[in-house]
Amino acid sequence: MRSQIDKAAVLLEALPYIQNFRGQTFLIKVGGSAMEDPSLVRGLLRDIVFLEAVGVNPVLVHGGGKAISQAMKDEGLQARFCGGLRITDEDTIRIVERTLNEVINPALVEQINTLGGHAVGLSGKRVLVGRRTTGTDPRTGEATDLGYVGQVTGFETSPVIDAIAAEKVPVISPIAVEADSGRTLNVNADLAASALAGRLKVSKLVYLSDVLGVMRDPLDASTLMQTLRPAEIETLIGQEVINGGMIPKVRSALEALRQGVGKVHLIDGRIKHSLILEIFTDRGIGTEIVLQ
Repeated sequence: MRSQIDKAAVLLEALPYIQNFRGQTFLIKVGGSAMEDPSLVRGLLRDIVFLEAVGVNPVLVHGGGKAISQAMKDEGLQARFCGGLRITDEDTIRIVERTLNEVINPALVEQINTLGGHAVGLSGKRVLVGRRTTGTDPRTGEATDLGYVGQVTGFETSPVIDAIAAEKVPVISPIAVEADSGRTLNVNADLAASALAGRLKVSKLVYLSDVLGVMRDPLDASTLMQTLRPAEIETLIGQEVINGGMIPKVRSALEALRQGVGKVHLIDGRIKHSLILEIFTDRGIGTEIVLQ
């Protein structure tokens, strides 16, 4: 009986959040280890189906870095990076587009539908317009040609809006169409997610990564910072508490907030049902970033 009462308490704790979030749009970016473990992927997609069932409009942007690197290896190509961005030549962009759009994206859509949800796959080329960008060699500080790597400069959001109106979950790959040539550009998934979230002005942008959130001591979970504001972020970057790949993630989060996103969440995708725990419980489990 006690366990049944506890279950009822959990549902009642979630109730005001369910009531408040009904009809709102959340953009969820998933990548890293959370995409490598089939049980974690299934748990995340079940969470997304739950969001859909309680009236939230989820939009999913996915990565696929490890799968792309493996596909390159299978074809005898070596993955090369500069400042965390994949150097993407003619052969690589072909593999990137094929892996994202023909392997990862349809697999996610199929699983959502199998779990009772309603999803539609969208190539990022239908949604994101970009231009090529250069990298910076971390050793020399010199500009580096990254090939077919881009940053988002424009949008065609009607496929996303139409999917939401049809009560379907848009599942979007992180590639863009180059404005002047129509070529495919490889876009960092974090940056693609933040740009699209800002354009859609979603209520929440959620990054599922490989860490609990922002911690003062990365080896001590008790140092997790539950809420961060812009001034604190720059201080933490200066102190190197926020470092490496977390820097562009939090800076893109701030830009999304300035573009009208309500709140950004950084959570650990390796924790089962972390999405539900962060959104529908009083305490949450990750770091939220807010402007005020």
